Amino acid sequence: MTPKTMDSIAAELAGYDPQALSASMVSAFLSRLVTPVTQHETVGIFEALGRVLSHDVISPVSVPPHDNSAMDGYAFSGAQLASETPLILKVVGTALAGKAWAGLVKPGECVKIMTGAVMPQGLDTVVPQELVNHRAEDPAQTDVIVVATGLLQTGDNRRQLGEDLRQGQPALQKGALLTPAALGLIASLGLEKINVWRKLRVAYFSTGDEILSLGEAPREGAVYDSNRYTVFGLLTRLGCEVIDMGVVRDEPALLEAAFIRAAAQADAIITSGGVSVGEADYTKAMMKKLGGDAGGVAFWRIAMRPGRPMAVGRILKEISEKNASNSAVLFGLPGNPVAVMVTFLAFVRPALLQMMGSTAAPAPLLKARSSEAIRKKPGRTEYQRGTVSTAPDGSLRVKTTGNQGSGVLSSMVQANGLIVLHHNQGNVTLGDEVDVMMFEGVI
Repeated sequence: MTPKTMDSIAAELAGYDPQALSASMVSAFLSRLVTPVTQHETVGIFEALGRVLSHDVISPVSVPPHDNSAMDGYAFSGAQLASETPLILKVVGTALAGKAWAGLVKPGECVKIMTGAVMPQGLDTVVPQELVNHRAEDPAQTDVIVVATGLLQTGDNRRQLGEDLRQGQPALQKGALLTPAALGLIASLGLEKINVWRKLRVAYFSTGDEILSLGEAPREGAVYDSNRYTVFGLLTRLGCEVIDMGVVRDEPALLEAAFIRAAAQADAIITSGGVSVGEADYTKAMMKKLGGDAGGVAFWRIAMRPGRPMAVGRILKEISEKNASNSAVLFGLPGNPVAVMVTFLAFVRPALLQMMGSTAAPAPLLKARSSEAIRKKPGRTEYQRGTVSTAPDGSLRVKTTGNQGSGVLSSMVQANGLIVLHHNQGNVTLGDEVDVMMFEGVI
């Protein structure tokens, strides 16, 4: 699939105010700008966590491979169950897990069976051992059990052959993001290796003369760079191959060289800082030059808070190239730490997942009742840091972390999610239900 050029994206934007794009519009445009990787590789199951399947996984076996018992108890033919009288059965053997019991069981007989043991021939029902009685006249006689009426139906407590997966059918589909549960499923099929899309390569750097790298001495007006380490963590958790390019000063030659190096190595480039509308014209001109006619970079102001300014486009791997396919996608994020994380979660992460080949649906937003009133003007999307907890009545409640300034990095540590106040939404009153984007497994 040929990626869309920035000119075609710009055509889609015609008629909209580029200074006030809604968050949902930006998400839709990005989904049409990026394309998945096309190279795949085979990896061992221990290296597959977080990777994306490049082919369907077809089950080579049925799971389970035979009818088996779902619990410790006694197996018998359910046809003998009657509603009027208890069932009396003689125990004629024991079936252990991992070893089939080969005897024959006649009417009026049963087999003691362990969880996971193969169901003996002709038997289809298991009564849990804690539900059986022994003859009252001789409690010591343990080779005869009594099953009371009304406890069971035919087929109870039996796992059937292939009830999880049938041989020859898809167990996992192309585009699936491999979770710990998926690794267990693959292992249950006896597969040691799996086909996945190659890792997405993402280069990132911070920009600004005021940014200090760790180890540098403090100086007036300067701050230590936190964004590189946040972005590193976000990309690593996502399963990307990360290329850290450090801090780049606000000099045209240095910035141009950094973009050229990044585009040559990576599928995507992430920067923080230097994307505000008021930035020097040379930054825009330089990005346009590196994007070329088939690429290009757009500077947007998104109707959202935090994270309004953002640059999006393509940087050609070779300036002489005219093919947008030979380019890296650029995400130019704001400089404030919270804005970096919010724009990454709202826009960059879904786009990178698409580039990784993932077809997984985004996690649904959680519903919780607000523990406070929140002021909000319609016309922009707001992402407020919040903490979700369980109220005494079992309902979910959420409250903000307090100061919502985009430089208050500690609030992202205190929060366990973002309260999403949608574009057309107004003020929130105490007790109103709101949407929350949870952080678990992401930040």
